[in-house]
Amino acid sequence: MEPTLAQRIGKNLAAARKAKGITQEKIAQEMHKHQSDYSEYKTGKVQLDYDKMEFLCKRLDITPNDLFDFH
Repeated sequence: MEPTLAQRIGKNLAAARKAKGITQEKIAQEMHKHQSDYSEYKTGKVQLDYDKMEFLCKRLDITPNDLFDFH
């Protein structure tokens, strides 16, 4: 089964975060969220809104294309 867009975004988000050496806890704290809430973005259970996407792209130094896997 093909992963959903939310799952692909979660996978790319996790890879970008790990590449920067940033923990889920740190990102969640910066977003004023609990780590368990942030984890739901990573698994694709909860979709990111535009403001969160913009924050994460800037924080992780990635583009929306990187996040959405559009290359």
